[in-house]
Amino acid sequence: MEKLHLKIVTPERVVFEDSVDSISVMTENGEITILPNHIPLVTLLRAGEMRLKTNGSELILAVSTGLVEVRKGNQIIILADTAERSEELELEEIEKAKILAQKRLDEAKDKNEVAYADALVHLERELARYKVAQKGKYRDVGKK
Repeated sequence: MEKLHLKIVTPERVVFEDSVDSISVMTENGEITILPNHIPLVTLLRAGEMRLKTNGSELILAVSTGLVEVRKGNQIIILADTAERSEELELEEIEKAKILAQKRLDEAKDKNEVAYADALVHLERELARYKVAQKGKYRDVGKK
């Protein structure tokens, strides 16, 4: 079976680089799943959960905004502002960040549109991290 050659890059590091069977990710137009021989595509990445499947296992990541590029030859490049594997996330830390992001959003309602949009992006990122951390925690419990 053909594989996708995936590279996920943030400003800080290469988060993932390997072959996978499929990638499911949130875009500006909704969730897409990329399989081998997908048509070339460039789309905006939206904060959310990314699922990588390979050899019967699944890796879940929390990603924020960025770009997804599907190239000929099953080459996939994802440039994300942030990307974290579920095992890297700490639920207590995320809960605090989520509360702070909600507070900033509430405060930004009375400010300009740019401040509100920025606060909304931060809240979406924390909600995605929370969802992935919850799933990662649940999966760890199931493995024991």
